[in-house]
Amino acid sequence: MIGKWRASRSALAALLVAAFALAGCGGRPIGVMQAAGSVPPGTSKVDLLVATTRAADDNPAVLFSGERGTGLTVNAVDVSIPPEANRKVGQVQWPKRLPADPLRDFVTVSVDPLEGERAGETWLKSHMPKSRRVLVFVHGFNNRYEDAVYRFAQIVHDSHADVAPVVFTWPSRASIFDYNYDKESTNYSRDALEELLTRTAANPAVSDVTVMAHSMGTWLTVEALRQMAIRNGQVASKINNVILASPDLDVDVFGRQFMSLGKEKPHFTIFVSRDDRALALSRRISGNVDRLGQIDPSVEPYRSKLEAAGITVLDLTKLKGGDRLNHGKFAESPEVVKLIGDRLIAGQTITDSEVGLGEAVGAVAMGAAQTAGSAVSVAVSTPIAIFDPRTRRNYDAQLKRLGQSMDNTVGSVGDSVGAGLPESQ
Repeated sequence: MIGKWRASRSALAALLVAAFALAGCGGRPIGVMQAAGSVPPGTSKVDLLVATTRAADDNPAVLFSGERGTGLTVNAVDVSIPPEANRKVGQVQWPKRLPADPLRDFVTVSVDPLEGERAGETWLKSHMPKSRRVLVFVHGFNNRYEDAVYRFAQIVHDSHADVAPVVFTWPSRASIFDYNYDKESTNYSRDALEELLTRTAANPAVSDVTVMAHSMGTWLTVEALRQMAIRNGQVASKINNVILASPDLDVDVFGRQFMSLGKEKPHFTIFVSRDDRALALSRRISGNVDRLGQIDPSVEPYRSKLEAAGITVLDLTKLKGGDRLNHGKFAESPEVVKLIGDRLIAGQTITDSEVGLGEAVGAVAMGAAQTAGSAVSVAVSTPIAIFDPRTRRNYDAQLKRLGQSMDNTVGSVGDSVGAGLPESQ
């Protein structure tokens, strides 16, 4: 009994630490979805298709609550971004007071409900870039409707991704004390996300779909893809890339989910960080099983199993986070958001053919020279380590050719965790 009491007390203490860390966001006004109608010159605009399973809110400035709706509701939302001179890449600049100042703050320009089953298809057709690519974003735990919309607008803007952007936002009460409610809300929304992805992939105007999910939203995303594969025998062929950022996924469960996706799987890219305090808390309240977003990809059994599965991992452990929980590095780092836009969404490999072990990340993200020697020096200084199939295949050859150890580029060895990733299919 004493041991259980101490464990419960420790879990509560961790929860309170998380609550304190998140309290810094509590000072901004809530309810920014009231359409401004127009913004002054000098701002830029991001047009989003926003699909939700949330219940409508009576307040038009809130638009949708954290409660569960009865179906899938779709809106076209335009968000204004302040001039580059007045903002930092990777940051959502929330207004300190309302009405917001569009020269300093993110502002909702317009919100247009889209009625009918084909309304979303029509929007996509009119907003389709030359690449004909669609990026679908699924947010994580503890997010309001406006959080998901503004965060994705920031990612699209800062990454310069050549995509038609779609947000799927599920019912989250935006409270750290409603973790279980949020988790069940992802299950509640699984059918709707599958439907959205199926319709998007079936749209003749679309050539390629990338799905990017964060935190608890990764559970919803992988479950929707798994359900699609079971229903149809495979994941829709146009869904070529899946990006899981700080995935709040049990490693063993993910292994089973991954195997259920069939032989023709999308390519998976995973952002991990061993200092992610939000996932550390999730691990504690989820049976002390490690989360996928905290694995060390440089150690066995993960290194071999990731290679066999063809999964790319970006280890952001050494990257300084913008939040106290180190849970949003993928969106807040200028280098990472540029990498998302330049390589991942475009379906390109992250590392170049002449270098392995992720040395090229410095050259890709920061514009450094592309030679093997200079890439090595960049890799030592950059906090981002990349592990992809080419990286692992080239590992021994790189060591011999360069004549020096690359151990410093892959980070320190963390705690070994149980094998959750599958063998090659």
